[in-house]
Amino acid sequence: MFIEIDGSMGEGGGQILRNAVALSAVLLKPVRIKNIRVKRSNPGLRPQHLTAVKAVGALCSAEVSGLSVGSLEIFFKPSKRPQGGFLNFDAGTAGSTTLMLQSLMPTMCYASKPVNVELRGGTNNPMAPPVEYLQQVLLPIIEKMGGRFNVELVKRGFYPRGGGIVRASSIPVDVLKPLKLVEIRKVRKISGLSYSCRLPGHIVERMANTAENILRREGYDVEIIREALQPDNPRCSVDPGCGIILLAETEDGTVIGVDRLGEKGVPSERIGEEAAKDLLDELSRNAPVDKHLGDQLVIWACLAEGISQYRVTNLTRHTITSLELCRILTNAKIKVDGVEGEPATITIEGIGLKRR
Repeated sequence: MFIEIDGSMGEGGGQILRNAVALSAVLLKPVRIKNIRVKRSNPGLRPQHLTAVKAVGALCSAEVSGLSVGSLEIFFKPSKRPQGGFLNFDAGTAGSTTLMLQSLMPTMCYASKPVNVELRGGTNNPMAPPVEYLQQVLLPIIEKMGGRFNVELVKRGFYPRGGGIVRASSIPVDVLKPLKLVEIRKVRKISGLSYSCRLPGHIVERMANTAENILRREGYDVEIIREALQPDNPRCSVDPGCGIILLAETEDGTVIGVDRLGEKGVPSERIGEEAAKDLLDELSRNAPVDKHLGDQLVIWACLAEGISQYRVTNLTRHTITSLELCRILTNAKIKVDGVEGEPATITIEGIGLKRR
């Protein structure tokens, strides 16, 4: 019997599809997902969603129907527990490799053997975390829970052609430990990366200088690395692009991250300024988990053993939707103290999923 998931629930984006397929794979629960991204201007499956579903399906030998661009409904039926091995998938567009990994990583975590995957597509996309965010914000938290991953940026990829390459590997875990992140410590330092490909070097300087000046005026110790890649560098993208990511590390090692992608016609100084202001806003809310991480941790806390509790800077619609979806598929006990748009404390009694 298929569990029916309404893709129009809550925020109604691709996140519902990604989380539903990942949970289906590790829990061996067949799902029918309907109304996929119906609230979007380009509803239905996009190439990056197809690639994510195919990749997860390959790990658990799933029977899948409805996989075509624009499809509003799929059936996903895993036939066995996730297996190890090597996967190589290409979105064929600038579809986000990091969003693909959001589906793949829980599945990789519970695989029978280590998994190695190479994904091609976009590495720095609007409305998606850059690779550096996964590496420096999400993965350290998952590591504390017992998950063991490595994510490597091989080549950047920007809109429209993508062409970026990300490699990820995992060592399976028998059971995930709960997490507790409710108090924010003093910020020890702020680091960051201002990056560009196929653009004049002064762009990264202007983004970084603006962000550094704003944050230093607030009393923070700041160091932003500059990276301006040109075509002779193998990590350089096929299309031009730029952006900045800022990371505030607290005394207990927790990292709060924000990022901004460059836009055509928008001055570099404004990109740096907006990133700095975003980070100051996150830090002003006195919570250790930024609004994006709050969403991404839901699936991990639901699968973990014991009670996880974390405080988010901003309870977003994305997070609320993820909580509801994971509640439906895992039956985890979830409590939220707070309201949308404000700091909130999330408590999740996970199901303690065991690999064996």
